[in-house]
Amino acid sequence: MKIKLGVTGLSLLIVFLFSSWKTNDTWREKVSPEILQKAIAGETPEFIVFFKNQAAITPPKSIVNKEDKGHYVYQRLKQTAKETQGSLIQHLKLNNIEFQSLFIVNALKTTGNLALIESIARRPEVANLQPNPSIRMEDPRRTSNNARSTIEWGLDMINADDVWALGYTGQNVVVGGQDTGYEWDHPALKNKYRGWDGTNADHNYNWHDAIHGWNPMNADSVNPCGYDALEPCDDHNHGTHTMGTMLGDDETGNQIGVAPGAKYICCRNMERGAGTPFTYLECFEWFLAPTDLNNANPDPSKAPHVISNSWGCPTSEGCDASNWATMSTAITNLRTAGIMVVVSAGNSGSNGCSSVFSPPAIFDDSYAVGSTRSNDTISGFSSRGPVTSFNPGVMKPDISAPGSGVRSCIRNGAYATYSGTSMAAPHVAGAVALLISADPTLAGDVTAIENVLNASAATKTTTEGCGGDSGTAVPNNTYGHGRLDILSAVVGLTVGTEDDFLQEKIDVFPNPFEDYIQIATKDLRGTISFELYTTSGQLLLQKTWTAEQSEMTIPTEQLSSGVYFYKIKQGKNIISHKLIK
Repeated sequence: MKIKLGVTGLSLLIVFLFSSWKTNDTWREKVSPEILQKAIAGETPEFIVFFKNQAAITPPKSIVNKEDKGHYVYQRLKQTAKETQGSLIQHLKLNNIEFQSLFIVNALKTTGNLALIESIARRPEVANLQPNPSIRMEDPRRTSNNARSTIEWGLDMINADDVWALGYTGQNVVVGGQDTGYEWDHPALKNKYRGWDGTNADHNYNWHDAIHGWNPMNADSVNPCGYDALEPCDDHNHGTHTMGTMLGDDETGNQIGVAPGAKYICCRNMERGAGTPFTYLECFEWFLAPTDLNNANPDPSKAPHVISNSWGCPTSEGCDASNWATMSTAITNLRTAGIMVVVSAGNSGSNGCSSVFSPPAIFDDSYAVGSTRSNDTISGFSSRGPVTSFNPGVMKPDISAPGSGVRSCIRNGAYATYSGTSMAAPHVAGAVALLISADPTLAGDVTAIENVLNASAATKTTTEGCGGDSGTAVPNNTYGHGRLDILSAVVGLTVGTEDDFLQEKIDVFPNPFEDYIQIATKDLRGTISFELYTTSGQLLLQKTWTAEQSEMTIPTEQLSSGVYFYKIKQGKNIISHKLIK
């Protein structure tokens, strides 16, 4: 029997069939085109499963201690992963499919054919399936100049030695590095490694290897460190060099590190310079709650205060907005846990403005560092902002630091001079350690640390005009807030405190100043005093007047160019800030 359909009936059938096809095919919208293309071609690609339920973490205001923040964030993340991933994990286990689960973001990694990909994508708890491409790190430029100095020029430029003279060397602070690995027993690093007590080494909670096998971007599978190494090892030199800049000192004249009194822990996230989004995420997770060598018994109390990162994840090598968002979530979670994530801005400055285009430098919650030269100008290779992808319009870098011609340690007990923003970021990570040793209350308060570094940076302007920057704009998309000056940051902590009441009543200008400083007051009574200090705390001049005299002009022709700090007192009220001539 034939069934005849009228025009209306036929139209309804077409709509039904189209809707049914759309409903059945919507799983494809969750899958990266790269993954689909490979699977349709018969391959079994590796991919990251990102779940819809991501923990929104806002610690109670009563939690201010770094260790307490870390425990709170860790517990929330673990609970979210446990509640969400169980069903899929059970399915993978039943089918003998290998996988690796994360909690720093609610995700897991696995490998499979088109049928597995479809079955996972159809799950309501799954947000999307993301590629996990191999990314080749851009090697820093090596120069032939490897002469030892009394103190390396970069340390002198940021005034690290002057901070040491004040008694702050990074003591009681732990820095973390994720890179190509680390030669932990290098003479400049051995005594700084948290796993070394002077007699014995204990790598539990101090080292993690996220490299579990060969990365096909390398020519062969013969890695000098092997895989799943049980002690720190560097298969490239890059990681050892960056750690040396953070805290290296062999105590025989190689003072290469910003914070020689700090300790370090470390994670290998690249196989001879080639990493993946998942290896980066695995190291981030380990830093949130370091584990023993069996990857068990995580302990957030052993987390570092700051992590230095010198790697990228560009679209040119297979990364995309989906796995960028995943990495951004991980960094936000670390920040919430009180861990500062310092990153290199990138070495694409030859492309001009908006050359900060790769994670992790493009993220709001990372602290991106540009590179400067020994003449205190921006390095030509240093990437400029603003960001045009992921966070369009965001100013980057956040700050700049020495990165051209930086001498530090490499494998086999040797030293070498490299150039790159990879060399600049470790200066800032080391500076964070100095800052926390000077004021331990800053530990775990990432925003406060960033604010101090930004406010104390040496002012640097440019006429490049990136992002519409004027020639006097500070901050700007070339230098960020300026060039790192850790002495100014530390002295700024001790010169005085800011009082909201007095801040509204007094205006100090111009800044930068030249021949005079003008001070205007309103609605105040009694005596007002002004004191001007050098960055080392030396009192240079002092002036006192009554509030009825609403303006005061202080001549400054005799002062040389540089950074100064002022303190203004009115009764019990005090404010202090930086001035630049």
